[in-house]
Amino acid sequence: MNKVRTAIIGVGNMGSAHAACIAGGHIKGLELGALCDVSPARQAYCRENYPNVPVYASVEEMLREAQIDAAIIAVPHPSHSDVAMMVLKKGLHVLVEKPIDITLSKARALCDYADTTGKKFAVMLNWRTHPLFRKAREIVQSGQLGQLKRSIWIITNWYRTQYYYDSGAWRATWKGEGGGVLLNQAPHNLDLWQWICGMPDAVQCNCTVARYHRIEVEDEATILIRYKDGATGAFLTSTGEAPGTNRLEIAGDKGKLLLENGTLKWWKLKVPEREFCFTSKESFVQIPYDYYEESDSSEPEKAHPAILQNWTNAILFDEELISPGRDALNELAISNGAYLSQWTGNGWIELPPDAEKFDQLLLERQEASALKDTEENTEGRTTYSKRWQVNW
Repeated sequence: MNKVRTAIIGVGNMGSAHAACIAGGHIKGLELGALCDVSPARQAYCRENYPNVPVYASVEEMLREAQIDAAIIAVPHPSHSDVAMMVLKKGLHVLVEKPIDITLSKARALCDYADTTGKKFAVMLNWRTHPLFRKAREIVQSGQLGQLKRSIWIITNWYRTQYYYDSGAWRATWKGEGGGVLLNQAPHNLDLWQWICGMPDAVQCNCTVARYHRIEVEDEATILIRYKDGATGAFLTSTGEAPGTNRLEIAGDKGKLLLENGTLKWWKLKVPEREFCFTSKESFVQIPYDYYEESDSSEPEKAHPAILQNWTNAILFDEELISPGRDALNELAISNGAYLSQWTGNGWIELPPDAEKFDQLLLERQEASALKDTEENTEGRTTYSKRWQVNW
């Protein structure tokens, strides 16, 4: 095989951007082989803009007829696992938009099945391609920051208007989307948080539903985490603050990292803090350190095209995946645990959370949920929105 023919299932905001990227020849070895969407208006959009690409109204029809090797899944979150499972069972490679699903139980089942197929299964965790986050991971995972003490991520620049939430009937509903800011906007951050600092052991959360918008899910959340070794963390996010903040601070025994405004700052202690604390003969003293600074301006973020290219290379040349499907279970475990904490009195939830209990409580909310009566937005994208990349 010297090329991969991929379908795109769900041609909304993300799907149409992927289609334009691939059709424009930006991903070496990847070709657009089919487009699929349940919406007649979206089907018309596809036929008008991609007249030489077959368009299908159902996944079943596409899997029967299309000549494809793989599929990119960009349907609403609750259907990710269901559609991905259908595609994998057809013997095709799969790339799923984030989050992998809305429930850990379905996502685990999908990953377990994918492991048996030998197919390349990835999730669109495109922030993993950002050079500063990759550098932070390298520093922490190599032990250069020492034993971690604390991390705090304030990510409140996910600002959204009411018009945004009203732009799709499924948006910001338990039935159609399955959650709010923790499930839609913050998965990138939650993934990077554990990717850099490691997976916590327990989570506690306070989610505020509809604080800033007329929606039925949360638009603000504060998460606390803890690790077995005593390290702690906090995560604050919102879609109702302006101007927002994107600031990640990580403190360890050997120094501190700060990522903000497109810059990584590193204070590297010359003596580990724990050693200095018990050997110093002074009461008020600063530990000497070396200071390093790195900007992201020298190496631009590759974002979505990098994940598409990596997935293609994995299929063609067995390149290691940047964001393999099973990795996506970690951030989903944090958000499922956070919701479960909120729904059960804001106490600590051990990770991974009780999937059966989570599913039961989510179902109660979905049964009381209703899709909105809103006019469908059928405009497609010809490029990726900068808002889908890291925004400082």
